[in-house]
Amino acid sequence: MRLKNLPLEGFVVLYFFAYIPNILITKLLASKIEPTLGRPLTGLEILPSSLIINLVLTYLFIWLAKWYKDANQFSYGNRSFPIPSKYTFFSSIGTALVLFTVPLSYTFKDVSIPFIQLIMRGDILIIAPLVDTLFGRRVRWWSWAALVMVFIALAITVTDRGKLGLPPLAIATIVLYTLGYFIRLLVMTKVSKTGDPASVRKYFVEEKILALPLSVLFLAILGLSGIGSQASELSWGFLGVWQSQAILPIFGISFTLTIVSIFAAIILLDKRENSYCVPLERASSLLAGLIAAYLLAIFWGLRAPTAAEMIGACILIAAILLLSLAPRFDAKKKRNQNASSAPPANPITEK
Repeated sequence: MRLKNLPLEGFVVLYFFAYIPNILITKLLASKIEPTLGRPLTGLEILPSSLIINLVLTYLFIWLAKWYKDANQFSYGNRSFPIPSKYTFFSSIGTALVLFTVPLSYTFKDVSIPFIQLIMRGDILIIAPLVDTLFGRRVRWWSWAALVMVFIALAITVTDRGKLGLPPLAIATIVLYTLGYFIRLLVMTKVSKTGDPASVRKYFVEEKILALPLSVLFLAILGLSGIGSQASELSWGFLGVWQSQAILPIFGISFTLTIVSIFAAIILLDKRENSYCVPLERASSLLAGLIAAYLLAIFWGLRAPTAAEMIGACILIAAILLLSLAPRFDAKKKRNQNASSAPPANPITEK
């Protein structure tokens, strides 16, 4: 089956399997000793090179797949170049915030992957119906039900932990991530949730060609600021990492991140309401995080998910099934109702 004919749930599955190795590699780099430094890498040491490589790989994909042809163009002489529109310009800023906060969230010491993911994804689930309401889009019952289910999963996990207990950088990461996604969803709903594949390609190109260099620029400015140990970590991340043994796994992070970003755009830009698409994508990423956490515990001796995190994951699986099956049952019910209410065929007019 060609990817363009794949149902939305098929892209969710591909997204899920691409996300697992991304989380595994990122967490291992932040947990195992790097020989050059004699300690595990911090998130700020991993981010610069991973974003730079992601930038190169994404630009390469846009060129090879010819997605740039659907984007807004700027002409210079005999050549034209894709550029953001006024809306995707703002979305690029939001995406830049998301790009460096997601991998950073997997690197905090004593903060489990399922926990930080539940906190970050829970914020986005509040935003999704809010954006739908702002744009007058109908939110169906199964979207509300899935939203409640994910909130329950979040509440169980936070209650089990007893408190948030997050370091300041983790709190800043959550805030910036939520702000970035809010901007993205606003722009997506405004310009691209039409169901037209060309609009998906257009949005993806216009957003990424600016968001990726912006995310690198944000990190470079922080590094040049000279503020505390974070500046020295970023300096190593920009310069020292290229001669270290970490560069190969960082390439793996960037490669999988490129794939994840493509599938995420397809899922979130589906024409259905944000309250449907967002829980589907968020729950899938949460489940990927949980599976990755178990693999890290089994094969690398890291902390396994708690019972509460496991219960939360089961609720998320139920939410995914609800979002996948309820619309199909509803569509089938409507077809049957229309068929039963249609007038019988007149044999005379049929002739």
